[in-house]
Amino acid sequence: MDLRGYGASDKPPRGYDTITSAADVAGVVRSLGATEAVVAGHGWGGWIAWSMPALQPRVTRAVAALSVAHPLRMRSTGLGPAGLASVRSLLGFQVPVLPERSLQAPGTVRGMLRDWSATPGWPTEEEAERYESAMRIPFVAHSAMEYYRWAVRSLPRPDGLRFARAVSASIEVPVLQLHGAADPFVPPARARGSSLWVTGPYRWELVEGAGHFLPEEAPGTVTQLLTDWLRP
Repeated sequence: MDLRGYGASDKPPRGYDTITSAADVAGVVRSLGATEAVVAGHGWGGWIAWSMPALQPRVTRAVAALSVAHPLRMRSTGLGPAGLASVRSLLGFQVPVLPERSLQAPGTVRGMLRDWSATPGWPTEEEAERYESAMRIPFVAHSAMEYYRWAVRSLPRPDGLRFARAVSASIEVPVLQLHGAADPFVPPARARGSSLWVTGPYRWELVEGAGHFLPEEAPGTVTQLLTDWLRP
């Protein structure tokens, strides 16, 4: 599913905090007639998946997080050597207006896709154009930046402190963490250690040769790992 603000989803001026995102996911689960679900997500979707057991425990049966560490692990390693590349990006995203304009400029999105991946030939020209076209949909670039802005600006605020306290609770549901061995945006050294917040069954899988965009770079491997883990 598209997160709020992406693709054909609604693009309201606010609501890009993780607490609202978790409520969005829970609403989708219930709208499909289910009472609970295994929540799998990549990137920001993975960040939200990590947060679901604390924020929406009634609907969260298990969690699969791709290419992202537990939110508190991301925060604790943000200024270390393994996090410098993503910190530079995060700080750049805090500037008003300019990041949105840059994302919509020709070549920016495909450059990010190639810089953060590790798979030769990905993305193809057709795939890159599809991603760039999606980012040019009105208000999508702004919505995309709002997730990064909340993550940084909320740190000293009451909403950010409430979020940190909530996700500090132990995760008792099963967790699968998948990560690209060559991820330059969230390096494996930064992603490891997330098990500190998990008391339930935990599985870590490193996908060799893949960068940050696991579902696109290694779809067969990711699908196999997910289905093996989901199989009763």
